Amino acid sequence: MKIGVGYPAYIPWSKPAGLLEWARRADQGPFSSLGTIDRLVYGNYDPLTALTAAAAVTSRIRLMTTVLLAALHSPALLAKQAATLDAFSGGRLTLGIGVGSREDDFIAAKAAYRNRGKRLEEQVATMKRIWSGEPPSPDLGPIGPAPARQGGPELLLGGYTPAAISRAGRLADGFITGGVGVPEMVARSYQMVAKAWEEAGRPGKPRFVSAIYVAIGEDPAGRGSEYLRNYYGPMAERIAQGLRTTPQAVEEAIKGFAAIGADELILWPTVPDLEQLDRLAEIAAKAA
Repeated sequence: MKIGVGYPAYIPWSKPAGLLEWARRADQGPFSSLGTIDRLVYGNYDPLTALTAAAAVTSRIRLMTTVLLAALHSPALLAKQAATLDAFSGGRLTLGIGVGSREDDFIAAKAAYRNRGKRLEEQVATMKRIWSGEPPSPDLGPIGPAPARQGGPELLLGGYTPAAISRAGRLADGFITGGVGVPEMVARSYQMVAKAWEEAGRPGKPRFVSAIYVAIGEDPAGRGSEYLRNYYGPMAERIAQGLRTTPQAVEEAIKGFAAIGADELILWPTVPDLEQLDRLAEIAAKAA
């Protein structure tokens, strides 16, 4: 199983210079991917823009949205942005997308909140047509640029409902879970995705990616919970129960996700200090 690391552009008090240095160091270390989270009504950096900046200072590590709220975007514009990032990074983009659950994001984007799952399916179909070089509709021309990866970036779908999980098996290259943190719970979702994949008659198998929240070092529970409280509000206490705050706890999580068949685990830091990255690199190297 591969080990990726979060790109803390999702933490509002991260600074651009620190993020670029984070990306440089992650590229030199044992990590497979650099993943970042999306919101609109929040102080995070835009994920595609932040990953484009990371692409400019890295050469090896994959760049992943874990996940991007696709239902807030025009499918044609998102397809163009993703293809651009994929081209500039030399095919290193993994586009993880989901519908989102925060209604305030949709109000701010002037996007419909209802039927967002159905619209996501339509978005995926449109983006795949664009990435293959076809026009999005008969009365329009094709939209470039061509992505570096033929057919478009690797596409993962995330979500927690049965419909979202099934959608990943039918439409995407794989499935990505958020920071649930409990391998046994995630395993059930993996099984649902695999079943939907098989029922759709697709060859091969889906790729499975999961994530956990981590905070290592001085006062990890206190410093790590600061971000979780800021981001999740009333839900923070429940989410914080899955926060790994010791190297041993992270190592056990890595073993647990490997045991259920995860292909990659993203360690999402809740503290954006570079020392945190160095500590996680030690753990990832040990697990390799």
